[in-house]
Amino acid sequence: MTKAFPLQSILDLSQMKLDEAARRLGELISGEQQAAQRLELLAQYRDEYHARFLAAARDGLSRDQWRNYQSFLDRLDGAITQAREIVAQSHQLTAAGQQDWLAKRGRVKAFDTLAQRHQARIDYAETRQEQKALDEHSSRKHAANASDDQ
Repeated sequence: MTKAFPLQSILDLSQMKLDEAARRLGELISGEQQAAQRLELLAQYRDEYHARFLAAARDGLSRDQWRNYQSFLDRLDGAITQAREIVAQSHQLTAAGQQDWLAKRGRVKAFDTLAQRHQARIDYAETRQEQKALDEHSSRKHAANASDDQ
């Protein structure tokens, strides 16, 4: 009868925590990518709007039009600054999530190594026991054959 690995429940729990950390890391990576895409779109829109402003300025703008363009560009710059901060924060969260996943993976690997060693010891003991039984059987058979020959 095979003896169960005494830390199997801890290994299973560690594996569940690793799976949850992997799922969370995937969400963090996705969030970081979305934040970066929003920043890129804002920057592109700002560049396009600035180009329209320059084109309109060449044709002549009233003071109100000039102020409106400048005001909107200022709001876009503020949104871009905020988006950069969100990307940086998201990057930090992703890095922390990655470290958490690596730590949990290391724990699972350690318990898995212990489980493999445990199984190897059991396999070795079973093999020795089987070999011992086979040797005893062969010895009895040899002894019986030797007594029959006499």
